[in-house]
Amino acid sequence: MRLSTKGRYAVTAMLDLALNTGKGPVTLADISVNQGISLSYLEQLFAALRGKQLVRGVRGPGGGYYLAKPAEEISIADIICAVDEWVEFTRCGGRENCRDGKRCLTHTLWDQLSDEIFRFLSGITLSDLVERGRPERAQLGVSELIEDRKQRAA
Repeated sequence: MRLSTKGRYAVTAMLDLALNTGKGPVTLADISVNQGISLSYLEQLFAALRGKQLVRGVRGPGGGYYLAKPAEEISIADIICAVDEWVEFTRCGGRENCRDGKRCLTHTLWDQLSDEIFRFLSGITLSDLVERGRPERAQLGVSELIEDRKQRAA
């Protein structure tokens, strides 16, 4: 199963905001052009992101969006959940009625896989992705960035 366009676009748009932190508000039109995401789709995503207090908007000329929290406090899981998107591997969506109204034999396996993916994405922040984009760090994988972050914090 793949993460849908909704979740991927939300993460991409939030990363665009994180990359522009300190440069003033970023318009949805700019994100649309920079990332190749339709403006109307971004408007829907940002309504959800605003509702979960991950972004804040500034109205009027020179307005746009900012991250509502520091990039190191926003996980990828936060973003995906904010747009009501999740990767669920059970056939029943967690309701345990996958086989004639009862739990199937492999329900626990798929449920645990969903939990592992959630934990993995919860451990990656926008800040980690920004760091990964820096030329001197681009060759590092996400797990190396997370380990490096832990070592620097210790």
